[in-house]
Amino acid sequence: MVNSRPSDDGASIRRRRECLRCARRFTTYERAQLEPLMVVKRGGLREAFNPDKLLRGLTLATEKRPVDPERLRAFAYGFEDEVGVPEIASGEIGKRAMAFLRPLDDVAYIRFASVYRDFDSLERFIEEIRGLKEGEEG
Repeated sequence: MVNSRPSDDGASIRRRRECLRCARRFTTYERAQLEPLMVVKRGGLREAFNPDKLLRGLTLATEKRPVDPERLRAFAYGFEDEVGVPEIASGEIGKRAMAFLRPLDDVAYIRFASVYRDFDSLERFIEEIRGLKEGEEG
């Protein structure tokens, strides 16, 4: 016996099957295999997008902050579907992650920005904080 239907999120097909030998039932989920999103690194190298890397960076930035880990997971694992292009520069991923973090938590935003923008001086770091503060007021 086979029972198929779209999954709740509509991105996969849920199939319920019954083993003819032992009569046990099991469920599988099938997704279309699409071309992976390719990330163009600063040096020109290309690699497949890995949502775990993005999630790791977001998790480090939000450590000990009042940010729901499920929101981070949803952003990281939904990123590829939201982009809508076959290639993206690694810098663009950083910009989008910062735009995601900014309304969630100022400290997490600054932490992520300090790694992403690779601040080379205390003055540059302070400038970023001032820009954040001015953005709140205006």
